[in-house]
Amino acid sequence: MAAACVAAGPAWAQDATVATPSQQIVVTGNPLRQADPAAPASVLSDEALAVRRSSTLGETLDGLPGVAATGFGPNASRPVIRGQDGDRIRILSNAGASLDASSLSFDHAVPLDPLVIERIEVLRGPAALLYGGSALGGVVNAIDNRIPKSPLEPLSGALELRGGGAARERALSGLAEGGADGLAWHADAFARRTSDLAVPRFMVDGDSRTRVLNSASDAQGGALGLSRVWADGYAGASIDTYRNDYGVVVEPDVTIHMKRDKLALAGEWRALPGPISTVRAQAAFTDYQHQEVEGSGAVGTTFATKGGDARLEAVQASTALGAGRLDGAWGLQWERARFSALGDEAFVPTTRTQQLALFGLQRWSLGKDLHLSVGLRAEQVQVDSDGDADGGTPRFGAPQQRRFHPFSASLAAGWGLGAGWQATASLARSQRAPTSYELYADGVHAATAAYERGSVNQALESSRQFDLGLAWQQGPDSARLSVFHSRFANYIALAATGTDFTTDEGEVVPVYAFTGVPARLHGLEAEGRWQAWSQAGQTLTLEAQADLVRGERSDTGEPLPRLAPWRVSLAADWQSGPWGLRLDVQHAARQDRVDANDTPTPGWTLAHLRASWTTRLAGHDTVLFARVNNLGNTLATSASAIPTVRALSPLPGRSLAAGVRLAF
Repeated sequence: MAAACVAAGPAWAQDATVATPSQQIVVTGNPLRQADPAAPASVLSDEALAVRRSSTLGETLDGLPGVAATGFGPNASRPVIRGQDGDRIRILSNAGASLDASSLSFDHAVPLDPLVIERIEVLRGPAALLYGGSALGGVVNAIDNRIPKSPLEPLSGALELRGGGAARERALSGLAEGGADGLAWHADAFARRTSDLAVPRFMVDGDSRTRVLNSASDAQGGALGLSRVWADGYAGASIDTYRNDYGVVVEPDVTIHMKRDKLALAGEWRALPGPISTVRAQAAFTDYQHQEVEGSGAVGTTFATKGGDARLEAVQASTALGAGRLDGAWGLQWERARFSALGDEAFVPTTRTQQLALFGLQRWSLGKDLHLSVGLRAEQVQVDSDGDADGGTPRFGAPQQRRFHPFSASLAAGWGLGAGWQATASLARSQRAPTSYELYADGVHAATAAYERGSVNQALESSRQFDLGLAWQQGPDSARLSVFHSRFANYIALAATGTDFTTDEGEVVPVYAFTGVPARLHGLEAEGRWQAWSQAGQTLTLEAQADLVRGERSDTGEPLPRLAPWRVSLAADWQSGPWGLRLDVQHAARQDRVDANDTPTPGWTLAHLRASWTTRLAGHDTVLFARVNNLGNTLATSASAIPTVRALSPLPGRSLAAGVRLAF
């Protein structure tokens, strides 16, 4: 376990890795803990996660089937799943809410560092329904062992040191954990520093550059956890802290100083007598703040989120039903957060959001080759605005309150077709309540270089989704294909109004409004792995992956913004005893299906090479690794990044990174 908890790959690693073998059970959105290999989900753990770790969650996941990244420079990047981002993607920490400000603005980082994450699960499409409308596009669950769930060895741990790469990273991470007499404990810490990102030569306003200005960062954090564990469960708590100071690439003299402290509680009770076999409970309390600091040292704007969330799941005992067996689970989820933005760039008033939800999943299994499942979630969401601050400039008006009652439901079926084949189909209806900024925003947003205006009359966002999946596995060889189609009746989009706004400094910016429009999204994801050769301890594995997403407004046919183009990845992985060598080649096509406020993004092809050597030093398992990124030093940009940052922050140039990992 300890060896899996620290990174083995350098920043900006984006390997084509088939991440979900059939035997691996996805726990996110799966309270029954039953395998469904054809479902649209990906899992990164152990070596698959180690070779992809980057400095942000978005870049770590970028390149998985159907997953891109917002890419606001090297320091702030959220996942984009099937063309959707922001509040349509639910980011979780150990299945609980990650309360922060990252969905509000592209330059706000997610306060989760991949260095201390053990496992990441990505759910795409209807599989994410149990987490509500804000998971309409998908769920990303970052899992760690900060609250130990099972007995541990008396003492184990890991250390890693690495450096280099395009950002000249210097990183150190470590963990230790152990247990005895029914107690288990965990401790981890990390520190990471980077410099301005090195990139192939590019032009900005006639100036030639080879580095992304103001893209350095300095992050650190750690955690302590303690659990009482027994044969059929555990109960424990953890505290953790996260700090990150990083540059904002669109503003050369602005840095963000971020801090987040969190207390988490969790427990599980299994093998219970009666109709309920398992109960899981968890709660967390988060205090988040970041300040946007000018070059003079003055604080421009302070963003803060304080709140908590709790989740209770009850798994019913399996019972006979007709020719099969019925399994199911019911649950409650509560979440409350107070958000404030005070200062020069505050474009949203102080708000309070509270959510209460009831959810359930029932699965009817007819033998091992057929199952039917039904899921539902009913929510009550209240979003309050404090309006204008006392003595402040009138902008947000009087205090206001909106209540919504989203309801989502899904129907799914899975078939075992024999000879290693599995198929799945799902149909879902989902609703999402508007966010505080979609309701109440009214001001200039520096990250998008626009005046953004919400609408208090915003209605629920509704969608219908259809998903088909097919998977095959024989020994080490596997393949999987997913196709999807989604229709939205009220897709809340940030649309240009055709008018301009002049700031106090005389700058003219366009005015955008959050508006509900009809829209549709469709696409496919394919991946495969083939062990081409295996002899005398040597193996050669070939991997391939491709994905495509298309989205447009149904009323005008205009493409939805910032969609990734058609992408394909190929990889060859050679292992010979303690030696490993991997070559990855990624291609992204030109993206010329863009909305009226964007420009086409050129296509590109990048290659990366990684080598590793496993040995024992002083009696400890040790891995030495090195990686060359972007072998051809190719200039490339991301179509899923917003235009204001795309021209300032290309993808990293050719670089060498190396490190050592030791487990004890």
